[in-house]
Amino acid sequence: MSSTITPQILLRAYAAGIFPMAEDAGDNSLYWVEPEERGILPLSGFHVPRSLAKKVRKQDFEIRVDSAFEQVMQLCSTETDTRPSTWINSRIITLYKQLHKMGCGHSVECWQDDELVGGLYGIRIGAAFFGESMFSLKTDASKVALVHLVARLKAGGFALLDAQFTNDHLTQFGLATVSRNEYHLMLEPALGVDAEFDAFERDGEPEEVLRLAKSD
Repeated sequence: MSSTITPQILLRAYAAGIFPMAEDAGDNSLYWVEPEERGILPLSGFHVPRSLAKKVRKQDFEIRVDSAFEQVMQLCSTETDTRPSTWINSRIITLYKQLHKMGCGHSVECWQDDELVGGLYGIRIGAAFFGESMFSLKTDASKVALVHLVARLKAGGFALLDAQFTNDHLTQFGLATVSRNEYHLMLEPALGVDAEFDAFERDGEPEEVLRLAKSD
């Protein structure tokens, strides 16, 4: 991928159904990815497992939004016993920090005793949100962040939550697999609709979060 890549080029790529990855965190090169099959988390029909709903109600975590975007990315890029390598390198972090400053990159974070213990980040264009990565330092922290993200997207009028790939971790939430052509039929109208990421300001009210996340 060209060394002259800019945040504007990145946004055009997302709008065309393409996103960048690195071979691993230590490799500075990037390559474009356009999966033949795409993982989509349904905003209508999103499933919250009973045990996770109980976790949301317990409010073990303080939810913050966009307070530590770079730190979320850094933790998503960190190798762990269960994740021996990641595709997020320093170049990706630099580019996405710029998207965050432009208002196109967002993080949903779980904090405990003033420590960041879980979260996720992604990119938004119009009414489409492209989920990038998530991490957990405490049990279920990233899943709680996802429930809060879905509530926020639904409150703000979003039409598409792109998970990019399919995996077992996300199937419990009702993940759907669509073809490349089907994905573009979903993406194109979402790009032309205005949505508001900050419309939801009730992250401290778990029943409202769950009501929104589970509503059809």
